Amino acid sequence: MPTYHIEMMEGRTVEQKKKLVEEITRVSVEVLGGTPEMVDILITDVKRENWATGGKLWLERTS
Repeated sequence: MPTYHIEMMEGRTVEQKKKLVEEITRVSVEVLGGTPEMVDILITDVKRENWATGGKLWLERTS
């Protein structure tokens, strides 16, 4: 079964992460079969100072 690696900017609540992993697990089992216990999900929170898009750190963005 799959192992998902999710990188996202910090700031999501534990409840948001809980809902995310529940839904990813549900869809994985629905599409791929198996059981929820076979789905691994690793979440990495990245600080805005360590993420850049278009040559600019997200820390420097106003929106």
